[in-house]
Amino acid sequence: MAVTTTHLLYLHGFRSSPRSAKAQQVGARVALRHPGVTWCCPQLPPSPREAAALIERSVAGWPTGRMAVVGSSLGGFYATWLAARTGCRAVVLNPAVFPARDLARYIGEQSSWHSPEDRFFFRAAYIDELRALETGALPDPGRLMAVIEKGDELLDWREMTARYPGSPTRLVEGGDHALSDFDDHIDAVFDFLALA
Repeated sequence: MAVTTTHLLYLHGFRSSPRSAKAQQVGARVALRHPGVTWCCPQLPPSPREAAALIERSVAGWPTGRMAVVGSSLGGFYATWLAARTGCRAVVLNPAVFPARDLARYIGEQSSWHSPEDRFFFRAAYIDELRALETGALPDPGRLMAVIEKGDELLDWREMTARYPGSPTRLVEGGDHALSDFDDHIDAVFDFLALA
């Protein structure tokens, strides 16, 4: 019998928050259909080093064989890092694969997507912190699923697809970076996660 997931972590993207539409959809489905699953969706700090430390604290004590992570955009980069470290099951949604390169143009003051009045400073030092979290090939690519939309206006679908050879991938024509059609994919995501 396949091992079921009892603990689920959701990691949002750059300038996003636990209030993102996808985080809310995943959290609502966990609460409705899998109330026994431990659910965690932290607000990630702008510092990648601090974000990684928060992620590690969030899953401390979780059974690595029965935990999973879902990550969107920059959260997908962090989810890949966590999956490589722990071997846990992971789903990445339009994942950032070269964030050290892509986020360099955002150095400076930024606003939060869901609370524009909340501002933070994205420091140049964070680029090196991102580089420190880069991982190579996953030891077990079949334990990671990617949902990638060719219409992503921020990230190149070819780079995203090339990052996850051997992983089950839903490559979607059209779409956008926000994965506005997440309703079309959430069943497949939860089937892959195999929540208890």
